[in-house]
Amino acid sequence: MTRSYATGLGAACLMMMALASAPAQAQAQAQAQPQSQAQTQAPTPTAAKPAAPATATRNAAVLQQLPFADRADFEAANRGLVARFEGLVKGDSGQLIWDSHAYDFLLQEQAPATANPSLWRQAQLNAVAGLFKVTDRVYQVRGMDLANMTVIEGDSGLIVIDPLTYAETARAALALYRQHRPPKPVLAVIYSHSHVDHFGGVRGVVDEADVLAGKVKIIAPAGFMEHAISENLYAGTAMFRRAMYQSGAAVPRGERGHLDAGLGKVALVGGTVTLIAPTQAIEKATESHVVDGVAIEFQLTPDTEAPSEMNVYLPQQRALGMAENAVRMMHNILTPRGALVRDAKGWSRYLDASLLRYGERADVMFTQHSWPTWGGEAIRTLLADQRDLYAFIHDRTLHLMNQGLTPDEIAQAVPRLPGTLDRQWYARGYYGTLSFNVRAVYQRYLGFYDANPAHLDPLPPVQAGQRYVAAMGGGANVLAMMRAAMAQGDHRWAVQLGNHLVFAEPQNAAAREAQADALEQLAYQSESAIWRNMYLTGATELRQGVPVPSGRVTVDLAKAATPAMFFDFMAIRLDADKAQGHDMTLNWRFDDLDQSFALTLRNGVLTQREGMQHAKADATVRMSKAVLDRISLRQLDFATALKQGDIRVEGQAGKLPELLGLLVAFSPAFNIVTP
Repeated sequence: MTRSYATGLGAACLMMMALASAPAQAQAQAQAQPQSQAQTQAPTPTAAKPAAPATATRNAAVLQQLPFADRADFEAANRGLVARFEGLVKGDSGQLIWDSHAYDFLLQEQAPATANPSLWRQAQLNAVAGLFKVTDRVYQVRGMDLANMTVIEGDSGLIVIDPLTYAETARAALALYRQHRPPKPVLAVIYSHSHVDHFGGVRGVVDEADVLAGKVKIIAPAGFMEHAISENLYAGTAMFRRAMYQSGAAVPRGERGHLDAGLGKVALVGGTVTLIAPTQAIEKATESHVVDGVAIEFQLTPDTEAPSEMNVYLPQQRALGMAENAVRMMHNILTPRGALVRDAKGWSRYLDASLLRYGERADVMFTQHSWPTWGGEAIRTLLADQRDLYAFIHDRTLHLMNQGLTPDEIAQAVPRLPGTLDRQWYARGYYGTLSFNVRAVYQRYLGFYDANPAHLDPLPPVQAGQRYVAAMGGGANVLAMMRAAMAQGDHRWAVQLGNHLVFAEPQNAAAREAQADALEQLAYQSESAIWRNMYLTGATELRQGVPVPSGRVTVDLAKAATPAMFFDFMAIRLDADKAQGHDMTLNWRFDDLDQSFALTLRNGVLTQREGMQHAKADATVRMSKAVLDRISLRQLDFATALKQGDIRVEGQAGKLPELLGLLVAFSPAFNIVTP
């Protein structure tokens, strides 16, 4: 049985909420189908292979290309250590969520041939776990979740920045802090941005009753709640599936498997993701506040690493908190799990603004991933280099784009960063990659189409694969070409050949195994943790079939979704073909919220008007938001709610079940590396 891991990116939680809104029968079908599919398609599992000679040679060459003798990062990652974390974190039902020894294999100093030495180094650094003193009154718990939890000691209590992904890991992190520092109460929580690994553990550090009573502040950047819920909702099922690849969800940890997530380590699925709404929003470009005696200046940085994000500066400590805007690696302009393309130029400008405003006033810089940077000169250099990094990615892409190069040609034409950037550890592609990022910038400006008319209407993978394989003389010939390419160390070409063959002949076990072998070697060569995870996940699914995702609905996120979001997602789930001939108008009323919606189904399209009602609707649906939440949490279904009077329909009572019958339940177990 394979373990699955949290993505730390929010898609899993919201995907489960999306599934929960499906009618019960459709849910059962969606949940049953992937298991059947995996059983019929899965080949006999085979073990991971050793590094091929070409892979071992390529990885050995990396040792000569980068300054491995520089141990400054290891000193910084261990600086200020108060106590290491040793042990397990378990949930209320005893499920394992965090194991401090899961990455002990990284204690081996020299990278094995099955790992890029640069990534191995980063994975070792991210495995340094415990409580650390950053500076006077500022501490961090690192290596107990994907993100860091920063604790600032106020006059009478604590200020927590980013309470991790899960309530369980956050509770354990705070307990570790309190074992070695005065056990003060948490009086404020700061969410640095709207990704789940930075707010999901909030109920592990504070009680919502204290927040509602005004005893605890929760401070967040403007737009936090909207983006925390909506970013992954509408494409949540697809994002969740892709996030399984990005995180290496089904890949065992080890020298031939999962090493890291680039930004940090990942927790096992099974923890509790929570959310408490902010009580205070930061809305100006910069705002200064005093929280429990601690002066804090907030710098808004919207549409950088997250659509809602902010940095913090502590003038009394001369400490600069850069959220996730300047972590010690190249970040993603477009994350492989899927998201809106980020603004690389705007990101660069915000980094320059931080450098200009705080560069001469900071003695230490901490972020919500990785370890701090000490010393004004080092901080200024890192900020300037990261500014140049994102500016280069943006400007060089547009430079080549305006000379007519296509995305893949640009990726090939920009093999490395310019000047000294390429040898800076904090600019290496452990999470984002140069190849992926330049293509993302192209997409932001020109979209996916490269202007070649041959690519206007390409054949889909199965039909294309069948034709390619036939043109190359049949499956046996293509398989021989794959093996010859692998023998020559040309694994990229082998994977392209194998993709056509697998899609043309999905039951060809030898083709699937050869494709898995080729993907695996590319994984071993990858410096990017998430590229390694994606290659290895593809190899795993070729060998073992598609796993059945498991998870549970996240209560706080389900409740935070607005009715308008619910109707938007209902429109996405509507089967436009089945909806033909079912035109209708519905008024929908949430009495407890005093909110009205006018829904129109016409031409197979469902639209809504918030705050309005149709003058002559086919039916009017009345319910409470609390009932909608119970339906989203799978505690209730529409049929039962109608029967027991939780939902009331005036007019043509059959219109509501008619509409619900037109909705599709999405399954997060669709195929990716096979048709």
